[in-house]
Amino acid sequence: MVGFRALLGPALFVSALRLEAPELWLGAMIAAGFFSDVYDGILARRWRTETAALRLADSVADTVFYLGVLAAIVERHWPVLRDRLWLLAPLLALEALRLAFDWAKFGRMASYHSYAAKIWGLLLAAATMALLCFDRAFWLATLALGWGILCDLEGLAMSALLPQWTHDVKTLRRALELRRQMAVALAGANDQ
Repeated sequence: MVGFRALLGPALFVSALRLEAPELWLGAMIAAGFFSDVYDGILARRWRTETAALRLADSVADTVFYLGVLAAIVERHWPVLRDRLWLLAPLLALEALRLAFDWAKFGRMASYHSYAAKIWGLLLAAATMALLCFDRAFWLATLALGWGILCDLEGLAMSALLPQWTHDVKTLRRALELRRQMAVALAGANDQ
């Protein structure tokens, strides 16, 4: 499912470029990407195949998928994004900053899968469906971009707080708890 979602990103962009009336196809691909994102985690937990590597691959697939969505929106609805550059530019800058910070600190991309990120995924799916399939709900695009900024700020704060790479940190409060636990464990190891 993770690989499937990563392939959907470029397919969305190609469909937006090549098809005369791609609304149905784009909607189906966005829905498939969203549901594969939801269910791959559920299935991995149920089958006990959830690993840090799988969570990291999931984050990479999400990035590829949503870059494809962004490219499709640029192709089909550039004026909507142009009017929201005041949100899109900081969001993309924060995404790049987070990626660079995480690579510098942890040697890999963060994979927190926070509750805020899950809400952002839902908002992105709804906003892109409304925009690409129905040419409606531009306010939803504004909300999704704004929420994305908050989500990236939370992720950046988590990365700054955590002394080592950790996956599946659902809230900033949990990141603070993990930081304290890691500090206690380190102090105990130094005492020995």
